[in-house]
Amino acid sequence: MAVGVFDLFTVGIGPSSSHTVGPMRAGAVFARELKDAGVLGSVASLRVDLYGSLAATGRGHGTMTATLLGLEGYHPELILPDEVEERLAAIAETGVLNLAGASGGGVELPYAVEDMVLHPLTVLPRHTNGMKFQVSDAEGNVVREATFFSVGGGFIVREGEEDAALEDLEESKKELPLPFRTAAELMGRCSSKGLGISDIMFINERASRSEEEIREGLLHIWSVMEACVETSLKREGVLPGGLKVRRRSPDWLERLLKEDKDRNDPKYWQEWVNLIALAVNEENASGGRVVTAPTNGAAGIIPAVLYYALNYAPGMDKATQQDRDDVVVKFLLAAGAVGVLYKEQASISGAEVGCQGEVGSASSMAAAGLAEVMGGTPGQVENAAEIAMEHNLGLTCDPIGGLVQIPCIERNAIAAAKAINAAKMALWGDGTHRVSLDEVIVTMRETGKDMSHKYKETAMGGLAVNVVEC
Repeated sequence: MAVGVFDLFTVGIGPSSSHTVGPMRAGAVFARELKDAGVLGSVASLRVDLYGSLAATGRGHGTMTATLLGLEGYHPELILPDEVEERLAAIAETGVLNLAGASGGGVELPYAVEDMVLHPLTVLPRHTNGMKFQVSDAEGNVVREATFFSVGGGFIVREGEEDAALEDLEESKKELPLPFRTAAELMGRCSSKGLGISDIMFINERASRSEEEIREGLLHIWSVMEACVETSLKREGVLPGGLKVRRRSPDWLERLLKEDKDRNDPKYWQEWVNLIALAVNEENASGGRVVTAPTNGAAGIIPAVLYYALNYAPGMDKATQQDRDDVVVKFLLAAGAVGVLYKEQASISGAEVGCQGEVGSASSMAAAGLAEVMGGTPGQVENAAEIAMEHNLGLTCDPIGGLVQIPCIERNAIAAAKAINAAKMALWGDGTHRVSLDEVIVTMRETGKDMSHKYKETAMGGLAVNVVEC
């Protein structure tokens, strides 16, 4: 299917869309296929192989445990953090996996995290995030096997079906009223129809959903983002994983409420934006419920910038709830349109192109969303997205200890401020600019190809090796 706004913004669990959400989805797909094919009852053993970045940084990213949950039949959009903790505790205690058993009728197998086979130095041809599932019967005969790739943002692709998936994508795009793959095409649609970027995205979304479903769906996405912040602000102490990173957002909230009692002093806008970004990513780092936007590692940027739009954009002090809801919908549609460009022309996978593909894409999307709701023309919105990405080019992905904590949490706050500044700069211009968004996206893709593999979520370079973990 053509990439849409609800593909880019999905509810899942932390800490990583490519290393947690994707593997869980792949495991769930494999488990469902065993049931549907009627072969589940003959399964006596399971083998799971993880390759490349999934093996290299999987422990810190929750890959192994997420894979187990997927193989039990759980889906990242539906499972709650309490269920995660309950099932993982049971598997760890008993050493038994209930294959495809989440909805009943599973097969219990002796299997745990320690049984997974890791190949950190082996990268499969399609993508560095590869995983292979294989089940055999009591005689050792292979019953079924499949290889999947987690290609960023929770998206998965099965080996051997890449071309078919691309063909399906192109065919589904033909069904859209106003399809686009490049920013130039998107700008052309806006010009010929006299519409804004969010309008174009809304019309395309209507090809598969009603107007009411689109609006309700986007407002639900925002409500999950808000709930993520609220949950995080109630937690204290240190984040899991061994780095002993202290949660800062609860203390920051306490200080802000003392200094900005009415929560509307414009001189504190950046502190509030920082707070929202940190809170989301602290919750993500602890395995909480977040929205991929477009990835988990970059999940705090869009909610932080949307918070800015709802609280500091001109006129919002007199806005009704209907007005605020309209801003949320318009913001996410415009941001989603830009996200489509990155997903289809380049990558949103840190393991493939570095953090420029995650934080850079999110910053670009957020800048576009903000410029859109602040009255920007299509040219100004495109310019905002271009500025934000241009100044994230070359950003590496080298998390310490394979955990989505350092530098990821602070990086979201910095990128949110970049997005706001990019939107403001674009709105002070007339929409014309020397470097196009398409040129920057292609540059990001090529920079990712040229970037040393050790700076792409392998724990082999940068901060990951130069900072002592304990």
